[in-house]
Amino acid sequence: MPPRPRLASALPGPSTLRQHGAIKSSSPPSPRPRAYATDASTAIRPLVATLPSRSRYAYKEPELTVDHLVVGGGVVGLSIAAALAKRWPNKSTYLVERHRHFGEETSSRNSEVIHAGLYYPSHSLKTRLCLEGRELIYQRCQRLGIPYKQTKKLVVGGDYAQPYLAKLKQHCDSLGPLSPPTRLLSGDEARQLEPDLADSIGCALLSERTGIVSSHELMASLERELLDAENAEIVYDTRVVRVDPSRASSSPSSSSSSLGAKRGTDGSRQGWVVQTVTSDAGTSSDSDALLAKVVVNSSGLNGPMVLNSLLGSMGSQEPLIPMWYAKGNYASYKGPGTRNVEHLIYPVPDTRKGTHAHTSLGTHLTLDLDGNVRFGPDTEWLSPPAPSSSSYSSSSSLDAVDEDHIDFWRKSLTVSESRLPTMYSQITEYLPHISRDGLAPDYAGIRPKLIGPGQGGFMDFTFLWHRSGDLGSQHLWQHAPGTGPASPTTTTATTPPPVGRHHVQAPSEGSGGAMISLLGIESPGLTSSLAIGEYVRDMVARSYYGDHRKEEVRNKGARNEDVGGSGVDAWA
Repeated sequence: MPPRPRLASALPGPSTLRQHGAIKSSSPPSPRPRAYATDASTAIRPLVATLPSRSRYAYKEPELTVDHLVVGGGVVGLSIAAALAKRWPNKSTYLVERHRHFGEETSSRNSEVIHAGLYYPSHSLKTRLCLEGRELIYQRCQRLGIPYKQTKKLVVGGDYAQPYLAKLKQHCDSLGPLSPPTRLLSGDEARQLEPDLADSIGCALLSERTGIVSSHELMASLERELLDAENAEIVYDTRVVRVDPSRASSSPSSSSSSLGAKRGTDGSRQGWVVQTVTSDAGTSSDSDALLAKVVVNSSGLNGPMVLNSLLGSMGSQEPLIPMWYAKGNYASYKGPGTRNVEHLIYPVPDTRKGTHAHTSLGTHLTLDLDGNVRFGPDTEWLSPPAPSSSSYSSSSSLDAVDEDHIDFWRKSLTVSESRLPTMYSQITEYLPHISRDGLAPDYAGIRPKLIGPGQGGFMDFTFLWHRSGDLGSQHLWQHAPGTGPASPTTTTATTPPPVGRHHVQAPSEGSGGAMISLLGIESPGLTSSLAIGEYVRDMVARSYYGDHRKEEVRNKGARNEDVGGSGVDAWA
């Protein structure tokens, strides 16, 4: 028998979330897949990849069936799994995470800010989910004793910033019942709150609802919730290596030696066959296969790879989905110029320099829960290793590059001293008395971006929706029902897509299992996480189950014969 995945309950708690171990791969680099076309002379390239070495794993009949499979154990994946498990306690919900602990990538390497929801277009998902998520986080923290602090935030600038801040306040006031409370301040009023602000600061906007939270404790609370749920499991140290639409018959009377008498709750064996491998598997053939009715791909920095593999294997001629990587460097600070600081301090995006909050919120001052000051993040774009040939955008191979190539960003998680002079220059524009010697490299985080440098504009959170039936007729950029550029929810929030992308609205109905792919979930992803969990839950209820809420409540005491009890335990 192949080695079984490690369960969360068998693992010790993480000593720190900011220590990353490198994943090694002994397999040689593989030919590149068809890729999103890029100019070879472009300094910054996206990563375009399918699942690592997918071709090493042949299609495999599933050993059991689960109702919901969430891929990725960051704060968003944990939130989604917890929401699904709570909504359908009698259905099975699995979460698989390739690392040994939750949140070892983007979720643990950010500012830990609870954003109020100031900056994004009114009708965007980022605004809606940030506003809702903000309140859900505060409520959860108060209910469960998760460490947090409502610090408030000052957005500060010179006299030139007055029109910008006035429009920003007007925008905030227009956002409905959850509008973030704000106040316009003069420079003198801002200095009464933070005396070390520069004399050149002529105006400020006070955000009353901004705060900070322990992201580790937030994720730990979600992990506990899943471990306490009757039909939920978290499987760590396990990576997804292949996903296929099920090849089994949809007839309820069909049989399979590997599934025995077990069937899905819909009476069929349609769905997604997902193969997973633990890190200590003996050989590449030691994969476990399960049939998942609903797959939620919340794998963050690796988000596009499953869809690139799936649609590419079906012969799609669409360019594969690219992912850009933006590194944010943070610096700790000990020294003068920040005496008794109590607020987060953000500089106004300097429209004189053509910058905008959609691109970066600037090198700002944040606090941790112990009151320590740090600055960041700045923005440093990363490129994957250079293509070995011009086949980067034209190779017909569907095999992926190796894991070392995909995880190239791991080598960039340290902060270089060379970043500090520029950060110091930016900081002293609003806090002139800080000491250069007081700045020290701290940590770095990587943000997944769907558009690269120079492409400009605003890019919303992206939710793609696919069904396992008739997959060959579907598009890569197939937005979930009720989302995307064609949706009233986000029509005014998105910019025209880069050339070569296919933006279509997924049909509300279809055959087979459902797959929801979350792409570009960056800031304010931590703040939005709990709302994203509820959003995906409602999407599954509405567009997959037909929202059988009354039936679920009525049958609360029943067990799911397909995946409950011993079936789950046997696989885990």
